[in-house]
Amino acid sequence: MASRSDFGHNTKASEVAAAFAGQIKGRVIAVTGIAKAGLGSATALAFAQGEPSLLILISRTQTKLDEVAAEIAVIKPNVNVKTVQVDLLSHDSVRRAADAIKALTPRIDVLVNNAALTIYERKHSSDGIEYQLAANHLGPFLLTNLLQDRFLEAAKTAPAGATRIVNVSSEAHRVSPFRFHDWNCEQKPVPEDETDSLENWPAVLRKSNNGYNGFVAYGQSKTANILFSVGLNKRLAEKGVVSYSLHPGAIATELGRDTTGELKDTFADLLKQANQKPSNEEGSSTTLVAALDPALNDVKGVYLDDCQLAKPEPYAVDPEKAEKLWALSEELVKQKF
Repeated sequence: MASRSDFGHNTKASEVAAAFAGQIKGRVIAVTGIAKAGLGSATALAFAQGEPSLLILISRTQTKLDEVAAEIAVIKPNVNVKTVQVDLLSHDSVRRAADAIKALTPRIDVLVNNAALTIYERKHSSDGIEYQLAANHLGPFLLTNLLQDRFLEAAKTAPAGATRIVNVSSEAHRVSPFRFHDWNCEQKPVPEDETDSLENWPAVLRKSNNGYNGFVAYGQSKTANILFSVGLNKRLAEKGVVSYSLHPGAIATELGRDTTGELKDTFADLLKQANQKPSNEEGSSTTLVAALDPALNDVKGVYLDDCQLAKPEPYAVDPEKAEKLWALSEELVKQKF
């Protein structure tokens, strides 16, 4: 279990950072998905309070990076902040970003894969991969693995398990298992153990757009985040690097941010029903626990919710599925790890 049983739904990221300040000070921390109004910036600002030796902000848009870096400079002017641009939809961009990050530091103590997107019309990346799978899983998969040597270097001088890779998932993983028989959302038939649970969700979310259901695609990508942590732990835990995934909570920035009309109204209703978190400060607290809590150095689970270990769907932690996804991911990024 986590160190602080009193941490929960209303805990702020700043409270977690204060509680585990010793796990931040002097360390190298990287966060993806930086935008001023998002979870990434709240996460980065909380880390900055603890004065890491280097805080690397990673995002697609330089202006967003500059805004958050400037905010940190006002609050904590002594923190060394560097920015790196990346388009997680492009494998070439991810490789360039990994090189840029490696040029900044020989070690990384914590990486938070926070970036994600949601869409409801079928799109493909330049590599021919469905947008949400490409941005939410494959981009982070490639970036993380390209930085493996930096995590292993950090682990040499850190307590076992203190070097962390955090994959921000969602309770939306319960919408769909990973669809190995139709991973690119091409309307191929899938076996029963890969079928979605759309019948449990509002009717508007069950609608497809020219055969594409963006909610199912999003759910699949969030399941992939958890399976990725399972795969990372199999490969790296014995070397002192552990990975956790998590649900940040029901927050307005997570789902439906680009929706309109009935779909937007539905997400607003879902947020109310799910006990929406007051702000991104509460929404990023579980990320900080996953990244910092020394009680989690020994892997006793892989998924957190409301700052505590929680139970995801069994298909999201199935070791065989994790290995199958790892192999598929290597095939799609054209590189073995």
